[in-house]
Amino acid sequence: MTLLDEANAKQSAYWNGDAGQRWTALQESQDRLFTQITAALFDAAAPKPGEKVLDVGCGAGETTLKAASLTGAALGVDVSEPLLARARERAAQSGSPARFALADATAYDFSGEAADLMISRFGVMFFAETAKSFANLRRGLKPGGRLAFVCWRDPELNPWLMTPLAAALKHLPPQPETAPDDPGPFAFRNEARVRAILEGAGFADVSFSPRDFELDYADGGGLDNAVDKCLAIGPTSRALDGQPDATVQAVREAVRAALATYLKGGEVKLGGAVWIVRARA
Repeated sequence: MTLLDEANAKQSAYWNGDAGQRWTALQESQDRLFTQITAALFDAAAPKPGEKVLDVGCGAGETTLKAASLTGAALGVDVSEPLLARARERAAQSGSPARFALADATAYDFSGEAADLMISRFGVMFFAETAKSFANLRRGLKPGGRLAFVCWRDPELNPWLMTPLAAALKHLPPQPETAPDDPGPFAFRNEARVRAILEGAGFADVSFSPRDFELDYADGGGLDNAVDKCLAIGPTSRALDGQPDATVQAVREAVRAALATYLKGGEVKLGGAVWIVRARA
């Protein structure tokens, strides 16, 4: 059973349902999509041999496995059972020393970890009560321990996510109202808000570095591959949940037309904008 804070129950249900299975199936493609972002995160985190690393929202384990290979000890925490099953499979196949815990990082007991470094690749924007979550995460770091994570900046700076979603929404019923700070991909867009969360949780020396990337939705596999991925995972996929086949087909055609203008060879590249956030316990 997943150790869970009830405020995050909806997120847990989502990542343990069909969406978690789809993300697991696309793990290799998604890791390739984020190759440059992962490299930027690790440049900022600067893990060293002998350090102990915590990876928050580790998913299928790409960043945990990389951290363990560089330091010798890493623990990945995630609420998704299918994604963690894949992470453990990868660790076993490679002989990695990485460990994994099926748990909500808001509720997990980090007090015995005394880690040197905490990292996250898009794993910290989905907490319902961010102050509570980061206060708990802080307990996993030793005094002076480092925090480094990557999160998305404003939606308008991320056409790789918003272009297909805008095309899809023209064919979907009105979506539920959401506030800017609600859990989701862009919940950490606001620098002032994130700084306040971190400082309130006991972090200091908080810094933000904006980075921009070109992301190939198609993974080199052409337009249809890009469309399939949009409809399988991410905001467009989430908006499509439960829609009838006719609506799904209309959305597919609209997304295909929207992405076609970005097709070059086998690639469909759109811009993505992130914050690299660093702090110290």
